[in-house]
Amino acid sequence: MHRILLIDDDAQLGPPLAAYFARFDMVLECALRPSTGLERLRQGGLDAAILDVMLPEMDGFALCRAIRKESDIPIIMLTARGDVMDRVVGLELGADDYVPKPFEPRELVARLQTVLRRRVVAPVVSAEISAPARLVFEGLVIDATTRSVQRHGETLELTSTEFDLLHLLAAHAGKVFSRDDILNQLRGHEAELYTRAVDIVVSRLRRKLEPLDCIKTLRNAGYSLALARVRT
Repeated sequence: MHRILLIDDDAQLGPPLAAYFARFDMVLECALRPSTGLERLRQGGLDAAILDVMLPEMDGFALCRAIRKESDIPIIMLTARGDVMDRVVGLELGADDYVPKPFEPRELVARLQTVLRRRVVAPVVSAEISAPARLVFEGLVIDATTRSVQRHGETLELTSTEFDLLHLLAAHAGKVFSRDDILNQLRGHEAELYTRAVDIVVSRLRRKLEPLDCIKTLRNAGYSLALARVRT
């Protein structure tokens, strides 16, 4: 059973949402203030967090940034309907997904199930081709079993989405994936396509991989990993 933390100052939102989540074997805990939420996160035992953008003490973006300094727990942002910048900023700060308000509880559950599934199971690119659990390149080691990445021997702190994207490209190094290909692999064919999100995650990942310059952009085509595999 997954345990989810909702940080939202709307006291009326939590109880009915918790009752709905229980139908999907999810326990929803609620915090009305960011400080309370951060304290609960530090206690551990949580599988994902849902952050509202409009919060007292600090907004959801600042809260997301604070959480990312300490944890790679999957984060879903609740954003204003139609506000693309909220979505862009949240993804740039390390959120794994977004749900616009007002939302249908079933959609929120579906998004949670997707990010939780990605965290447990490494992305499957093709049923015909199975990537080794450990991918070794010049200066880069990706371990799908431990979901860890080392760059020149240094362990990198990646979000679950960043890891999944890197593993997807690395499992088929040299292959070009379009933005839609990437979204379909990482978020499922039923997910709403949001191609700008791919660009944002790639940009974050490139910064974390520096000085390695391994994710290449092919104009009007997509992205590929350009590193030489090392035989082990």
